[in-house]
Amino acid sequence: MNRASGRTPGGRARRYGALLAACALVLSTACGVVGNGPSKPPKAVASPGGPKPNIVFILTDDLSWDLVQYMPRVRKMREQGVTFTNFIATNTLCCPSRATILSGKFPHNTQVLTNEPPKGGWQRFNGNGGERDTFATTMEGSGYRTALMGKYLNGYDPAKVQAGSQAFVPPGWTEWYATSLGYRHYDYTLSENGKPVRYGNQPADYLTDVLTGKAVDFVNRSTTSRPFLLKLSTFAPHAPFTPAPRHANLFPGVKAPRGPAFNEPDISDKPSWMHAWPKIGPKGIQTIDQKYRGRVQMVQAVDEMIGRVQQALADRGLDRNTYLVFASDNGFHMGQHRLVEGKGTAYDPDVRVPLIVTGPGVPKGRAVNELTANTDLRPTFEELAGVPISPLVDGRSLVPFLRGAPVRSWRNSILIEHAGPVSDPRDPDYPGRGWGNPPSYMAVRTTNELYIEYDAGEREYYDLRTDLASQHNMAAQLAVPRRDQLAGLLAALKACSGASCRSADQGT
Repeated sequence: MNRASGRTPGGRARRYGALLAACALVLSTACGVVGNGPSKPPKAVASPGGPKPNIVFILTDDLSWDLVQYMPRVRKMREQGVTFTNFIATNTLCCPSRATILSGKFPHNTQVLTNEPPKGGWQRFNGNGGERDTFATTMEGSGYRTALMGKYLNGYDPAKVQAGSQAFVPPGWTEWYATSLGYRHYDYTLSENGKPVRYGNQPADYLTDVLTGKAVDFVNRSTTSRPFLLKLSTFAPHAPFTPAPRHANLFPGVKAPRGPAFNEPDISDKPSWMHAWPKIGPKGIQTIDQKYRGRVQMVQAVDEMIGRVQQALADRGLDRNTYLVFASDNGFHMGQHRLVEGKGTAYDPDVRVPLIVTGPGVPKGRAVNELTANTDLRPTFEELAGVPISPLVDGRSLVPFLRGAPVRSWRNSILIEHAGPVSDPRDPDYPGRGWGNPPSYMAVRTTNELYIEYDAGEREYYDLRTDLASQHNMAAQLAVPRRDQLAGLLAALKACSGASCRSADQGT
């Protein structure tokens, strides 16, 4: 088995010169296992005129807000930077959300609506040309060194590449260590700059740790003469909830949070797809607690990843010019509204996820309560890098918030999309009994409201000022003028593209 965490990358990296390749080889040889060598790598030397900033983007999988309390380094990031408290995933399935993050476009514009073909998956994003226009292509095109490590889009499988062949590497990525099938954290195959590399089932093969080693190696080979964007994309804490061996016995007494919507006593006002679920019994609650504990254990390796990357940046003198962005592709419910586990709803546990940013000039300890979304990440990265923001993106740059500037005009609403139910058993988000598997819907979240329209005609409405847990569906009591306003807003957002999205989202 070739772990390759300290190898000098091949492929496109060679075109940046023999000198850079030689330096990388010296560093990897001296360090042995990357980041654990006998001496720290030399500090980078600043280039004249001041370098463009680096960006490290750590994107987790299904990480809900209730896990942040168990991540000390993430909590420290909140003290050191800006927390976006109303950051919304516009689709709560992995592939649509990640396609939106890459492109800055809503799922109805990426055309990636599900995890699997024909309506989604990597095959859809690749087939419709989505990979030709992402933050990776614009950043690399402007001189950035870019790398993706970990989870890509569902359906991208380097293990299927024939022996001796190269796995596809999307445009825009200088370095590439990716798969879509690392959920078990062992026995997976990474495409390492196009070469499929198989990993086994030993503790050293634990995927989050392998990605951490590669990230440290990438930072150790960086200089201030060329900025970089590193996307570290974990499979944690997605099911089947496999922690690193060193964390497997931690938090023995932890239980899933018992918020107001946990095992909701009355769901008669909910849409018909939920009516079949009885209250969760003691054994079911015990299972929820057991799985929640596995999620808490899993994020310990992610938290350690953050610490090791931060240390590598400091060792190289790069920390003062690097933005660190921590986020999740979507949330995860565990017992809310009688739904045992999963995602796919428009309720808070599934759509409202962490976004925390630290870096040069970022105000410390600030909370931003405005509505933000995963459509905003691409334009944010591009503005930080001084790259012109494409007028085709649906989102808005968050840079004014990161600079502490007053923001006089911002959105009042955000669109949430779901094409369901999930019906393919091969889908990693295929739900078990009682998990919740909603049919297709569109929803709009305003500053204080959640309004949902199902394709079958049912509606939900919640006043989030008094009912943040979405327990009391008031659609039947909603005044007709306000209902019509929200329906019109939803229709405008469903049809929007680019600038029209940034105009429609200011409606109320």
